[in-house]
Formats: sequence, C-alpha cells, structure tokens
Amino acid sequence: MNPGPTLGQILRSVIEANAARSLRLSPQQWKTLGALAACQTSALGGQVYYCGACGREHFVAHSCRNRHCPACQGARALEWLEGQEAALLPIPYFHLVFTLPHVLNGLIRQNRHALYNLLFAAASQTLLEFGRQRLKAQIGITVVLHTWSQNLLDHYHVHCIVTGGGLALEGRRWRSSPGHYLFPIRALSRMFRGKYLAGLKALFDADQLRFHGQIEPLARPQEFFGLLRAAAQPNWVVYAKRPFAGPQQVLAYLSRYTHRVAISNARLLRADARSVSFAYKDYADQSRRKVMTLERGEFVRRFCLHVLPERFVKIRHYGLLGNRQRYQRLERARQLLGAVRPEPDPASVLAIKTALVRVLAVLPRCPYCHQPALVLLREVPPERWPRRGPPLDSS
Repeated sequence: MNPGPTLGQILRSVIEANAARSLRLSPQQWKTLGALAACQTSALGGQVYYCGACGREHFVAHSCRNRHCPACQGARALEWLEGQEAALLPIPYFHLVFTLPHVLNGLIRQNRHALYNLLFAAASQTLLEFGRQRLKAQIGITVVLHTWSQNLLDHYHVHCIVTGGGLALEGRRWRSSPGHYLFPIRALSRMFRGKYLAGLKALFDADQLRFHGQIEPLARPQEFFGLLRAAAQPNWVVYAKRPFAGPQQVLAYLSRYTHRVAISNARLLRADARSVSFAYKDYADQSRRKVMTLERGEFVRRFCLHVLPERFVKIRHYGLLGNRQRYQRLERARQLLGAVRPEPDPASVLAIKTALVRVLAVLPRCPYCHQPALVLLREVPPERWPRRGPPLDSS
C-alpha cells in the first residue's frame, strides 16, 4: 500500500501553484506555511550519511522544528517529556476538558491571543478556586490548548491534568481527593462560564477587542451584550474523563497529547491538484471513522485556523505546578506524602519513547536497509526555495 501524502508535500504544491493566494492569511500563518512546506527538503539543507550496514549514502534534510509541523513534534515531545518526569507524584490524577460554545467562534478568530489567554485564565482559576473551597488546598494543574475538531473546524477547548489533592493552605499536610471523583461538573461549568463571560465584558469595556468584516456589528454595545446573552444560554461543556490509573499513565498521555497538531500525516489519505482527503472521527455518529474531501484551498484555510499567535504558550502550569517555586512546592509535597523523588519505571518510559520514535520517525534510518546505522559524512547548506504567494509581511 502506498503511503499517503504528507502535510509538507501538500503545502509545497499549494504554494508552488499559488493556490493559497486568495486566502486572507496573517503574516504568522504565511510564515508557518513556508516553514512546513520547506521541512525535510533541501531548502533547509541537511547532512549526507553513510550507512555502515549496507554501504550506501543517504541525504537527510533538516527539519523545520515548527510547533505546527506533524513531522517535527515527536522530537519536541520527547524533549518536553524529560522535564515532566520529575514533577510526578504518587497520587491520582484527573483529566478535565473545558470547551467554549461555538457561538463565540467568530469573535475568537479575530482576537486569538486575548481570548486564548482568557480561556486559560477562566479554566485554571475555576479549578484553583474549587481546590481552595472544597479541599482547602492548592492543587496542581497542567493545561493544554487545542483549537480544532476532527474536521479541522474551530473547536476551542483546553485539556487539564489535575492532581488528586494538594498542599493544605496552611502548608502542614497533604489533602487528598477521593480516588474516583474530583469536583462536581455542573458547578465547575457554571463558574467557568461566569468567569469567561465576565472576562469578555472586561475586555470589551477596555476596548481591547477587534471587530472586522462579518462581526463588525459586535463593536456596538447592544450587539455585543446580545452575543454574551446568547453565549450564556446553554450549559457550557466541562467534561471529566476517567481518572488516570497512575503517574505512569499520566506520563504516557502527556508524551502523546501535549504536542499534537491539528492534523497528523497519518490521517492524510489522498491529495491532487484540486482536493485533499483525510480521515476523521465523526463523534456525532458514534465516533465512526469517515473520510472528508476538501478543495485544496479550503483545506489550507482550515489548517491555518489553528496556527497559534507568535510566541504564544500553549502548555501552562498552575498552582502546585506553577513555574515559580515549583521545585520547592513539589519537594514539600513529597515530604508530606512520605514519597521520594519518583523514578519512572524504565521499561514504561522506554516503551513510551520507542512508540513516539516509531510513529513520528524521530531518528534517521537508512532508506535502503532500514537500519539505524548512519554515519555523518558532510553537511549540505540550504538551497534557496522559491516562495510564491503573498510575502511574509502581508496582512
């Protein structure tokens, strides 16, 4: 069976054919498309390797290391994973998902930086307040932003990994949550909705939101507050998944999930001069696997919906796991739990890393004999790759 196309191949063909010229993309989106299109090609240079197993030479192109690139996220996930192992505690962990209603999608598209930050703040503050009120403790939270649905449309939500307990507010003991239950979901949903809508109103009152094109009428207070009322009507979705079986399961989840991008190469099935076909799960139809075909420009437009603002941090830690004095808080937690610094099971960690390497092709292998026996011969400088389409400083 022939492998499907890669995202880089699709984007290269789109740029070379000027097929994305009609799209209204930001400079950051054009910069991302260019990086992903050049990834693992001679445009970025590379190295020539000699295979000690079969005796042939092989050119390995440099990667773009862009955080939106499915071919590069394996290495980044492995690097990030190394820094998270020491933060694990021998306690239950919970997984909650906070989702914004789709009625806000148009507003979020034009105010990504501010409204993504507000999503992080509303979700984390809700959980921290529940920790203080219900457990009388400071819990730990890792929050990961995802912006896509399986069909590449807007679906703004954050995944939260939450410690099952926390440091007591007086700092002298560890307060545990029940192993099967953390906080009431309906109460979390109501507080989350209130915090997010209050934050939206504060941004509007401070004139920190933009309104262009179809949403320009929302610049008028009457229209904007009508949007807030419409958003407040439904119950907001806060979903609690089953608790993790233990710290090692958390480690496996984080290594796979935190560096996920809008679409992986494995989901891409076919591409030609007009269209792109990819696999997706239809959650409205019992998660059945289906195939969606989009016109090539529409595929690129949908992918670009999920390009993050420049330097935006998509993985954040709060409370017990907050970056400031994190080490001291974790050491205190271990003292109170009577635990030593965790040493992850080597077999489990090796299995996680091996799976990532296999799936994401992190390490170069000889394309002829498939053995990891490559020896570096020489560096190859980058070639000048012709960028077609709008310049990077376009708006």
